[in-house]
Amino acid sequence: MTDESTDSVEATKTDESAKPQPRRRLWLLVSVAVTVLTLDVVTKALAVKLLTPNQPVSIIGDTVTWTLVRNPGAAFSLAAGYTLVLTVIATGVVIGIVWMAPRLVSPWWALGLGMILGGALGNLMDRFFRGPGPLQGHVIDFVSIGWWPVFNVADPAVVGGAALLVGLSFFGYDFDTVGKRRADDESAELEKSEPDESSAEDEKRAPADADVSTPKSSESESENKPE
Repeated sequence: MTDESTDSVEATKTDESAKPQPRRRLWLLVSVAVTVLTLDVVTKALAVKLLTPNQPVSIIGDTVTWTLVRNPGAAFSLAAGYTLVLTVIATGVVIGIVWMAPRLVSPWWALGLGMILGGALGNLMDRFFRGPGPLQGHVIDFVSIGWWPVFNVADPAVVGGAALLVGLSFFGYDFDTVGKRRADDESAELEKSEPDESSAEDEKRAPADADVSTPKSSESESENKPE
């Protein structure tokens, strides 16, 4: 067996051993998303069944209460007048995460995306299946802490996941690599993207050197000729 065939076999084995890794990250993303979605759906169902709208139930005095609110806006009751737009944006986020999922390698990105996916799906279920109608349904919120707007399980999951992804991007952690992005890889990418000026200059100099060397060779031949 030649060296080339040996190298190709080893490369194939390496590729095969690397394939399960994205599957493990995909499983982590799905597990986190299912956990967040389950908690969100169950707690919302209990809130609707056990609480009366806009009648707080004290947990820690008046600071922390159970308060059932139907929210037409985004997380933490923001953008209340844009229910349909928020539904379209949330749907786009879910589609984007599903598209990225098979390429995931970083476990931290899988955690963050799973939190966002589970929270987005939880609130989207309210948008689609609760009143006043499809795509414009009001989200169930039931946790009130001090001056902070009333929220549900999905809201901190989405915000926390987004904050995690921002931090990972800031510190150089990509979703398709394990660990921190190396400076050597960045410099290599820059070198590939920039034109190779040195090779271009060498190509320009080559004809000139050939022209200079031609007269010298002809002169040496004339000197060697017998008079």
